[in-house]
Amino acid sequence: MAERRDPEQERTHRRRQLVLTLRAFALAGFDEGAGGHVTARDPIEPDTFWINPFGRHFGHVRDDDLLRVDHTGDVVAGSGRINPAGYAIHSAIHKARPDVVAAAHTHSIHGRAFSALGRPLAPITQDACAFFEDHEVHDEYGGVVLDGAEGDRIAATLGTAKAVVLRNHGLLTVGGSVAEAAWWFLAMDRCCQVQLLAQAAGDLVLIPADAARAARSDIGTPQIARLNFRPVAEHVLAVSTDLTD
Repeated sequence: MAERRDPEQERTHRRRQLVLTLRAFALAGFDEGAGGHVTARDPIEPDTFWINPFGRHFGHVRDDDLLRVDHTGDVVAGSGRINPAGYAIHSAIHKARPDVVAAAHTHSIHGRAFSALGRPLAPITQDACAFFEDHEVHDEYGGVVLDGAEGDRIAATLGTAKAVVLRNHGLLTVGGSVAEAAWWFLAMDRCCQVQLLAQAAGDLVLIPADAARAARSDIGTPQIARLNFRPVAEHVLAVSTDLTD
């Protein structure tokens, strides 16, 4: 059962989870200079969202570094700059998907490599089945996403899915909580790595569609994503001496 929090408590929780996600992404090697962004919808003013500051390493982001942005791109809480591409992509997704609390996009190595294939993940492992028929491929690349129109196109491609492969760009995942979006990104990047390794070694053997759907119903749920993120967050707290539980 989900923990009940008042709006202020939920805001604090989402900000905390956002920091833990960014630290986890740093440990996973997902940082790439100033690129990459994770957002969380604000529960008090849901037409705004929290985002990591532009140009700060994932591994050093703290709660008071986070910025709250409205859908015109203005920073309404916190001090700093936002990544223009982060705003263009995430504002479109938060607007198109009221059910989405959080969205994650970084330039992870395996996600970028897989995106160059312009194809969806294949159900070749149990873990990959979490994304079976629940992710899309944005099959175009029009340069750095700096305008709202391209953000809208990405949001349209995502549709109701939990993730989208941005061709020649990388991965993007969403969730009904920060933990969900974070876990789907971690898991999807690893699935990309596994598929790249497997297809380099030989022909892929696919899990039958019915079995893949059954597996997705077991391991592709929001509850399982939140469960899987718990040990990730625990490890972040154990190694991040500047954060307190």
